[in-house]
Amino acid sequence: MALKSTIFKANLSIADIDHGYYADHNLTLARHPSETDERMMVRLAALALHAHELQTRCNGDATLGFGAGLSDPDDPDLHLTDYTGAKRLWIEVGQPDDKALSKACSKSEAVVVYAFGPAAEVWWKGIETKLTRLDKLQVWRLPHAEMADLTRLAERSMQMQATIQEGHLMLTSGLGSADIQPARWK
Repeated sequence: MALKSTIFKANLSIADIDHGYYADHNLTLARHPSETDERMMVRLAALALHAHELQTRCNGDATLGFGAGLSDPDDPDLHLTDYTGAKRLWIEVGQPDDKALSKACSKSEAVVVYAFGPAAEVWWKGIETKLTRLDKLQVWRLPHAEMADLTRLAERSMQMQATIQEGHLMLTSGLGSADIQPARWK
């Protein structure tokens, strides 16, 4: 018998001062049985960092949501899809291979990767030269030391606030806070 995903609910209030975006998002996150809380929370952080693109990229005519992720390797972890069905933004978390990223770049207007974990630097050194031709791709590093604070915020029902200012993401809840400064690699 296959294990089922664990469902998490998050009420996320976003104040993106950098982009003038202020909104509340009621989210459902399905955590695959093989997914860690850390990876799930990175998906949530990525959504907070890109929620403004609902307005800046699509003028409000789109949906931003979680993909099937680990359940379907051909589906992004997070996507911005306009009302014609076109993928405008494809977001992956972790350390995808170059073929998957090349395929994503052919299916979307823009692709973003958020690398995290202790092996992210090793992954980047091995893949960096293979990604130079992918103009639609951005690669960001989430510092490993800050991920423990982010992971501690995970609970089945979350009330969270996200503040984005000067490139910093501050996520807070009743359990504490996590201050994340993504570093751009590509």
